[in-house]
Amino acid sequence: MALVEQVCADAGAAQVPAKLKALLAIAAAVQHSGLSVTAEQVAAARAAEATDLEIHDTVLIAAAFCMMNRYVDGLATIAPGDPAVYAAGAQRLISQGYLPPSAEPSGR
Repeated sequence: MALVEQVCADAGAAQVPAKLKALLAIAAAVQHSGLSVTAEQVAAARAAEATDLEIHDTVLIAAAFCMMNRYVDGLATIAPGDPAVYAAGAQRLISQGYLPPSAEPSGR
């Protein structure tokens, strides 16, 4: 979590590889507007050895998250503020998967 907090606070100063920093800069630009992604940011990502597919996926994922966040915000949903809630959910997914026990295949 410490690394995630570093990235959230200042992705450019976080202890992550140069390629990830460059892709995070593109994602941050997408968060503002798709038109905010610059040729310089794409060139920096390519210089850090990001592939066109990685750049494409970064834009796609960032745009999808922006849309989903606006959707749930527009519905006035409530998200827990305590990171422990999310950590517990992650552990549950690791140990139990996505399907609840009653939804497991019946073997038919």
